[in-house]
Amino acid sequence: MSMRFDSQQWALILGGSSGFGLATAKKLARHGMSIAIVHRDRRGAMQAIEPGFEEISASIRTSGGDFIAHNLDALSDEGRNTVIDDLRQRLGASGRVRMLMHSIAFGNLRLLAPLDTTSHGEAAARARELLARQLGIGAEQLTTALQAVFDAGDETSVGALATLAPAPTYAAGVRLEDEDFARTIYSMGTSLATWTHAVFAAGLFADDARVLSMTSEGNEVALRGYAAVAAAKCALESVSRAIALEYAPYGIRANVVQAGVTDSAALRLIPGSTHMKAAAALRNPFGRLTTAAEVADFISLLCTDEARWVNGTVIRVDGGEHIAG
Repeated sequence: MSMRFDSQQWALILGGSSGFGLATAKKLARHGMSIAIVHRDRRGAMQAIEPGFEEISASIRTSGGDFIAHNLDALSDEGRNTVIDDLRQRLGASGRVRMLMHSIAFGNLRLLAPLDTTSHGEAAARARELLARQLGIGAEQLTTALQAVFDAGDETSVGALATLAPAPTYAAGVRLEDEDFARTIYSMGTSLATWTHAVFAAGLFADDARVLSMTSEGNEVALRGYAAVAAAKCALESVSRAIALEYAPYGIRANVVQAGVTDSAALRLIPGSTHMKAAAALRNPFGRLTTAAEVADFISLLCTDEARWVNGTVIRVDGGEHIAG
């Protein structure tokens, strides 16, 4: 299996300044592919982002490829047209988009229903009271100690404390509205179809192209504050299947990668993410979280010639996290 790509092959990555998108850009750049990243970040955040972009540029220089990063709104017509026009010029007659990756994390994390504060975390609170009594200390003192250990320790070492730690906090007084659902579902779901059509209509796809996107366990499991994102992930998977069917005659394959719980900026925005990480590390057969680099390794395999017959499916890259009881 060849893991060297021609520099005329491009990866167009939506949401490539962090997480899975950035890790994939770095991986493919090391193996010769040219990279176009689309991201939306404030100017103040660029100091932390630029070293990653510099690493990509350094990798690409050795292979004679190209790298461009567009800091704009990938969800607007203007932003999309800007990227497509720039790619049309850069690719010229011989360059083509080998892989379009959708890794946009722009969703609303509000609660769907009011939180029942009388029962939220009640069982854990009772357990702390019983344990504190056995230890001869106050329940408040034990709670403070548990929270400190839970916050300071890594997910591997504190996984067993997840059920005893104080419950996650959620924003009170705000609920998901129809507009929240619509925006999230488009941003993290159906915009995959919009971008696929734009690249296709511009004639930029390679004869053997890949359309890849990212989903999560929220496609099956209900999590507080995750309703809009979960709906978007289900829409994303449905759109990907449709792309796999309808664009197949044009050489385009579409698949969705379901990564295990991965520590990232996007995950840390989710209420209860610390509990999620602890529980995932405890459940995973390897006793740790998935890393973005491991997911990028697999995505690079999907870009090879040998992966051409994988189409229309959701593939878990989680070390066995999903199947572990």
